[in-house]
Amino acid sequence: MFRGQTLLAAVLAAAAGALAASWWHKRPERVVANYHLWFHRNGETTYNNTRWLGVPTQKCPLDTWVFQELIHEVRPDVMVETGTYKGGSSFYYASLMDFMRHGRVLTVDIEDYPNKPKHDRVMFFLGSSTSPEILRRLRAAIAPGEKVMVTLDSDHRGAHVAEELKLYSELVTPGSYLIVEDTHFNGHPILPKFGPGPYEAVEAFLRANPSFERDRTREKFGMTFNPGGWLRRVR
Repeated sequence: MFRGQTLLAAVLAAAAGALAASWWHKRPERVVANYHLWFHRNGETTYNNTRWLGVPTQKCPLDTWVFQELIHEVRPDVMVETGTYKGGSSFYYASLMDFMRHGRVLTVDIEDYPNKPKHDRVMFFLGSSTSPEILRRLRAAIAPGEKVMVTLDSDHRGAHVAEELKLYSELVTPGSYLIVEDTHFNGHPILPKFGPGPYEAVEAFLRANPSFERDRTREKFGMTFNPGGWLRRVR
């Protein structure tokens, strides 16, 4: 009887494994989406518990790796970031630039959170990312001919992201990138009731701006907070 039970258990386990493998091959996006949902629902132990050299970053680690690859490949003179928050991302980008001994970060936020990490390569701007004054100051901080990369991570409402895309896409140099973060909002796959957000803003932007195209190779790990949001300026 014991042998029979063991054999049955082995058969059932093999069948379950085969079924899971078949499901994975047929619907890998479902596996990724379910993991993505789990990751977001457990934010206190996942993205809210992710640090770079002790500083909170609120990033998916797979995305931070892709950022590292992009910064190394493009070697931007300037990384412009909207949405400083606690400064973890700008500190991370600056640390990577330290390794390369090249580049600096211009980061803007409407709020001045205390205890942000300081770094010689980071310049903070306080104000709305879409205000004419902030844009004037950012442009003044970029020298003619410098290579610029931009990442948008501030207010995620669709209208605001659309305005940022209009304003900041002009700063991106050909061959460099414009990264629209948190395109996973509004059911892509998280927060289905959020309403139009970054993903929808990107869709409209790309229809009107042939100078940019999606680079899906930056989603190679499957899981990304920025699906469809890695945009390369091609001309």
